Amino acid sequence: MKLFLCLFSFWTISLVCLAQAPPRSTQYIFNNYLINPAITGVESYMDLKMGYRQQWSGLECAPVTSYVSFHAPVGNEYIRRSVNSFGSQGENPMSRSYVNNYTAADPHHGVGFHALSDKAGRIRQTNVNATYAYHIGLSQELNLSLGVSAGFSSLNIDVENVKVTDTSDPLLAADYNNRIRPDLGAGLWLYGPRYFIGLSARQLLGNRVKIQNYEQKTLLYQNAHFYGTIGYKFFLMDDIALIPSSLISYSSMSPLTLDANLKMAFRDIVWLGAGFRNSDSYSLLAGFNVLSLINLSYSYDVN
Repeated sequence: MKLFLCLFSFWTISLVCLAQAPPRSTQYIFNNYLINPAITGVESYMDLKMGYRQQWSGLECAPVTSYVSFHAPVGNEYIRRSVNSFGSQGENPMSRSYVNNYTAADPHHGVGFHALSDKAGRIRQTNVNATYAYHIGLSQELNLSLGVSAGFSSLNIDVENVKVTDTSDPLLAADYNNRIRPDLGAGLWLYGPRYFIGLSARQLLGNRVKIQNYEQKTLLYQNAHFYGTIGYKFFLMDDIALIPSSLISYSSMSPLTLDANLKMAFRDIVWLGAGFRNSDSYSLLAGFNVLSLINLSYSYDVN
């Protein structure tokens, strides 16, 4: 059974590996920075996050994703918090009084980087990007940031241990399967104490490769992905906030995908949530923050 699942996973991934797609997470709301470089430096502190996700636990060849991200503002005058902030010294960012006393950002820069590895079956995708953003205050509570990212991506296919009848299949040619390719992205982030709206794009350069096997063929290895995000914070009580949000993602090689998420947070300590992805799954989420330093979260998806 495990062998069948492994082979099925490889077969399924091989159908889409020509169009390298960034992994999608149920918990996207906790690190929108991975899909939008305009968030770089949005907080008043250095933001370091590390993530590890294991799907279909217990099954061989199951997808595993891990990442590390870091970004920070440049200068001493910048915004205090954003909608999804974790706590730091000072006022609780999930309280109504914080929102009432909010002021927009002074102009400032942000710099950062993120690295992500996604493995499923015999396919491993790696992305490393440096990011930059510039933030300005448009009004008393409205901020706008523009960001760019640049780096490299690679798609590694382990073909040495694949047993096939036709070894001349060009899809198994390791000379172009395992290449490092340049990556470029851009984003826009409009935000305030209660809301955020984001637009971004990744893999803007696109990559194609030509192979020769009795005839000339051109394969699309990397295509642009576009994202739209929106969220709003409602207060049920002074220290209880309800945050609905959504993420729309699109590329020319896959159908439009909508993720909808609802999160209820008590102060900045504990939260519960639920999510939905069109034509795919429902999810339940929960988590808590430890001493304003660590956020532990868990999600369970039902297809």
